[in-house]
Amino acid sequence: MEGSDRKMDILLVEDNPGDIRLTQEAMRESGLPITLHVVKDGVQAIEFLEQEGAHEGVPRPDLILLDLNLPRMNGKEVLAYVKSNPELETIPIVILTTSSNDDDIRKCYTLQANCYVLKPIDFERFIGLVRSIESFWLELAALPQAADTT
Repeated sequence: MEGSDRKMDILLVEDNPGDIRLTQEAMRESGLPITLHVVKDGVQAIEFLEQEGAHEGVPRPDLILLDLNLPRMNGKEVLAYVKSNPELETIPIVILTTSSNDDDIRKCYTLQANCYVLKPIDFERFIGLVRSIESFWLELAALPQAADTT
């Protein structure tokens, strides 16, 4: 992204209002050209990615920040769906969760998560974590573009 004027679209899949607010604040303060889209459960995440219903015409995200403990459809189910879909599988997914359970970590990497990060409880550390994710994925990493379907 460095040297590019391209705007980045990030999908945050999170049901905790406090974590949503902190993520929005950290991204707003970064000054990077980011649009943060927020959905609050796994079903809404799939609808967003498939551009269905209220999400018709939304952009394909360049990065997904995915909580595991979600209502209606959990994060592992969303991860499995995305990574098994040829049109979505190249979207990097960062698991952003409170679960330090080794089975959860192992399962997410088996399902091809790109990164598994534990949410800090402390406000300042949470902001720092979001900024670190931004710095790596949006300034350092080369991300694939959506396939041209025309």
